[in-house]
Amino acid sequence: MAGDPLIELRAVNKYFGDLHVLQDIDLTVDRGEVVVVIGPSGSGKSTLCRAINRLETIQSGTILVDGQPLPEEGKALARLRADVGMVFQSFNLFAHKTVLQNVSLGQVKVRGRKKEEADRRSHELLDRVGVANQADKYPAQLSGGQQQRVAIARALAMEPKVMLFDEPTSALDPEMINEVLEVMRQLAADGMTMIVVTHEMGFARSAANRVVFMADGRIVEDRTPDEFFTRPESDRAKDFLSKILKH
Repeated sequence: MAGDPLIELRAVNKYFGDLHVLQDIDLTVDRGEVVVVIGPSGSGKSTLCRAINRLETIQSGTILVDGQPLPEEGKALARLRADVGMVFQSFNLFAHKTVLQNVSLGQVKVRGRKKEEADRRSHELLDRVGVANQADKYPAQLSGGQQQRVAIARALAMEPKVMLFDEPTSALDPEMINEVLEVMRQLAADGMTMIVVTHEMGFARSAANRVVFMADGRIVEDRTPDEFFTRPESDRAKDFLSKILKH
C-alpha cells in the first residue's frame, strides 16, 4: 500500500558543536499516522521533533512537510509553524492572558480570523479537550494537566496538518498524565497525524501505528508497537525495554 507522506526526513544531520545529535536520519510519516518516538535520554528524540518545525536548524539533509521544504524564515516559516502544531513539556502558555485568549491569539494573528470566529472555535476546542469551564481563568489558576490540555487546544486551533508532542506529560504529576494522554488518544482516533516523543509505553502500545526507537542520534528500529514490544531486534532496544518495562 502506497502511503501519503506528510513529513519526510532524508539524510538529516544535526550537530551541537562536536556532538552529532542526529545522524543520517531517514523517516517518513504518512497522513493520519501516529508515530511514537522512544529511546534513552540524549538519543536525539526531542531534537528530531524540534527540527521538523525548524526550532532547530539542521546542518545537512532535507525535511519536507506536505511535499514542501522547510522555509528559512519570515512569513513562510510562521505559516509552516501554524501547519505543524507543537506541544512542549512546559506548557508555554501566556501567563497574562486568559485560557480563551491563549487559544484565540494565533488564530487572529496568523490565520487572520475575526476575533468572534476565533473565540467560537476556541470554545469548541476547549470543550473537546475537557476544559470548557476554564475559559476565563489564567494559566496559573489551572492544574498542570489542564494547562497542557489548553496547550493542545491552542495548537489544534491553527488547524495543523500534523501535531508534534515533545514529552508532553513529563512535567506532570502522575495523576494528571492520563487526562492528557486520553486527549491525545482521542486525537489519534480522529485521524490526526502525530509524532509523539514520550516515555509513556502504554500510550505507545495503544495509540501508535509505528514505534521509532532512537539511540545515539540514530533510528535503530522502526516497527509496529506489537513487533517492537514483543520482538525487539537490536540489543539497544532489548536493553532499553528490559529497564523500562520492569516498572
